[in-house]
This record gives sequence, C-alpha cells and structure tokens, in this order.
Amino acid sequence: MNILRGFWNSPIGPKTTHFWGPVANWSIPLAAFIDTKKPPEMISGNMTAAMCVYSMLYMRFAWMVQPRNPLLLVVHASNETVQLYQLSRWIKAHGHGWYPQKKEAESEAQNFQD
Repeated sequence: MNILRGFWNSPIGPKTTHFWGPVANWSIPLAAFIDTKKPPEMISGNMTAAMCVYSMLYMRFAWMVQPRNPLLLVVHASNETVQLYQLSRWIKAHGHGWYPQKKEAESEAQNFQD
C-alpha cells in the first residue's frame, strides 16, 4: 500500500501532467505501429522524418527536465523506433539512397545474366 501511495504522491505520479502527458502520447507510436500494415506508398516521408526529429528532441527533454520523466522517455524512444522503421519502408518503396527500386534491381540482374 505504501508503494501505491508513494507513486500516487510522486512528482511524476497520476496527479500530474508528467504522468498524463506520456499516457496521451502513446497514441502516436501505436498509430505508427498500426500503419506498418499499410502499403509503404501511403507513408509521408516528410512527416515521418519530422516525427523522428520530434521524438529525438523530446527524448532529450524527458531526460533533462526536472523531475526526470522516464515515462516520456520510453514513449518517445518507442515512437523513434517505429518512425525509423516507417522511414526505412518509405525509402525502400521510393528507391531513395541506399535501396534501389525493385524494377531497377531486376533489370540490372537481367543485364548481368545476359
């Protein structure tokens, strides 16, 4: 009972925004996780990159703010992970950077065999 009372009255307990802010923020990584089932052509590269930057900045904020907020840190670390996965899917689908598009890779393989 003392553990529950200590959590209830803590500076990051359920009486504060330090608790309810991260609880509400869980909707962002959950939505991104659900979107992993959608085709990568539906991903907005700009928005996903912005979400990556947002989560990186807020991970630092959660660590530096007093009282330190591990709940916020965990939610933004989760969001960063899912957003980076989504960004990699977008990059693969659009053939940017390190990943050639499938058609180009197939034609190169065909030319190599000839």
